[in-house]
Amino acid sequence: MASPVAAQARKLLRDLALRPPLLAARSQAVQLTPRRWLNLQEYQSKKLMSDNGVKVQRFFVADSAKEALEAAKRLNAKEIVLKAQILAGGRGKGVFSSGLKGGVHLTKDPQVVGQLAKQMIGYNLATKQTPKEGVKVNKVMVAEALDISRETYLAILMDRSCNGPVLVGSPQGGVDIEEVAASNPELIFKEEIDIIEGIKDSQAQRMAENLGFLGPLKNQAADQIKKLYNLFLKIDATQVEVNPFGETPEGQVVCFDAKINFDDNAEFRQKDIFAMDDKSENEPIENEAAKYDLKYIGLDGNIACFVNGAGLAMATCDIIFLNGGKPANFLDLGGGVKEAQVYQAFKLLTADPKEGSGAGFSSLHLSKLFSLELNQVEAILVNIFGGIVNCAIIANGITKACRELQLKVPLVVRLEAWTVNPVGLHPYLSTVSFVKWTPFSHIRWAASALGAMMSTEILSYVAIGFKA
Repeated sequence: MASPVAAQARKLLRDLALRPPLLAARSQAVQLTPRRWLNLQEYQSKKLMSDNGVKVQRFFVADSAKEALEAAKRLNAKEIVLKAQILAGGRGKGVFSSGLKGGVHLTKDPQVVGQLAKQMIGYNLATKQTPKEGVKVNKVMVAEALDISRETYLAILMDRSCNGPVLVGSPQGGVDIEEVAASNPELIFKEEIDIIEGIKDSQAQRMAENLGFLGPLKNQAADQIKKLYNLFLKIDATQVEVNPFGETPEGQVVCFDAKINFDDNAEFRQKDIFAMDDKSENEPIENEAAKYDLKYIGLDGNIACFVNGAGLAMATCDIIFLNGGKPANFLDLGGGVKEAQVYQAFKLLTADPKEGSGAGFSSLHLSKLFSLELNQVEAILVNIFGGIVNCAIIANGITKACRELQLKVPLVVRLEAWTVNPVGLHPYLSTVSFVKWTPFSHIRWAASALGAMMSTEILSYVAIGFKA
């Protein structure tokens, strides 16, 4: 049974874990390196849809109360919705540091928009998905509020089982689609799309009918479905989810809210989209790790984890928990890791929290490392499965880190598979004079030993585990 700690990582890693694994080419000609997720604000996603013929609400973006007021007047709408723009859900029930409750407000008075925006912009908004202190709001979206007479759900995503895109829809929208699938699976409809032929008119019409659109609305919905699919292909998306995909009393089919996930490996041909990436809400350590193509996720424990791959990361979290520890974080080295990345990962961890000299950023930023103060990270566990990683690269990076950085916490390293020395030790690792060696044949034993090391206050200790 998965531990509560691992559940935190699992939620954050869901999209990553579902993606096809990156296979590191063993030739020098090709090197695949994983990229971090692309984060777009709601207004950016809606602009992408609007620019591609998808029907969305009219809206403006403002970064001051004055601009918000002017935008509300320009809309000339019967009712206006004001939304704080942050990369987190639950905004409607959030609370601002200004005292204002709710990151989403409806009003018919443009003056009220200006007053509300004054209490939003520049203040932190705390929701169930943000840190306790919340996230600073720099922009608000001022949009036309439309009545929704009926809500449906629509998504286009890449599905491994059918080797291509799948159209997924349900007449029950505006709610968590997982709940619908569990309680009323007969209300989930799918259309597999041939990646070569593209979406057919008959498929779009059938999905529109299954969603409950009737008469003229059926053709309108089918047209919107085809435009969403064209957008899906054009921007190299892995998922376009519209919830709700609804209709108004005036007879319009509108995409009221959308989530778009992108194929990060398509960055080279989607430069305009990736240039919109909003990194302002990331922890400084996340941005620092991203410079070296390292994926970082902070947890609330005391054992730092370096792994390669989302699945192994979750399993490692469970193993640590079951052996009495608690993961502080993990850094995903990925399949195309290089020696310099391993070294930089250790450098981020071992930088002096007072001077901030090791990684080149401030002590305030360093205090965010692993979501807690550095002195609360009591040990480091490196768990690498070498099926797609050259273990020698990892070993060389660790060796360099041990030689050049003053490691002040216990370190356990478990490497397995590709280029593992039959003797069980990398030849260069054995030259590090201050390191004490103990071989492990199973990661669980390594985790148990790590707990013992921490209890006996061993500071400079590396345990290398190999599977024969």
